[in-house]
Amino acid sequence: MKFSPYAWAKLIYLRDRGPTEVGGFGISDPGQPRFVKDIVLVSQSCTEVTVAFDDAAVADFFDDQIDVGRPPEQFARIWIHTHPGRSAEPSGVDHETFARVFGNCDWAVMFILARNGATYAELKRSGNPHSEPLSVGIDFRDEFTGSNQATWEEEYQQCLQEVHVIPNWDLNFWPEDECYLSEQWTWLPI
Repeated sequence: MKFSPYAWAKLIYLRDRGPTEVGGFGISDPGQPRFVKDIVLVSQSCTEVTVAFDDAAVADFFDDQIDVGRPPEQFARIWIHTHPGRSAEPSGVDHETFARVFGNCDWAVMFILARNGATYAELKRSGNPHSEPLSVGIDFRDEFTGSNQATWEEEYQQCLQEVHVIPNWDLNFWPEDECYLSEQWTWLPI
């Protein structure tokens, strides 16, 4: 799996922008399906341990991509997200989400970038019960444009809603299977 310098710079910016996870879709090159040219965010609610995409925003994103002539292989097969901690290893929820959301695709990639630069990438192919680990690199062969932090910040502000998790005060510890949301006052599975 390769990233353009632009996509990699944007991903680092998004990873370091706030204290939560950030998720998006990789936009790939038509001739190289695992070469990420850009990363696009959709509206999402994020905590330090979760990302929840807004379903309507994902549908709108897919419609917009089809309207500009991209096939799903270019915009709907590479799920990218960050971990604000030191580990890029996927959680059980990451694995479950990847299987549930991308399990019917002919192929899909889950990519994670941790705060310390650690990466994780796996490829799942239809009909193969085992995923394949992918190496990760940045392709500097072509000329590239510089960063665009003002646009990235605007996208971040438009798409992310930080949700702060507080412990269930009655239990006086972080429960293993659930946390309490301070802003929505509902239970959020980890």
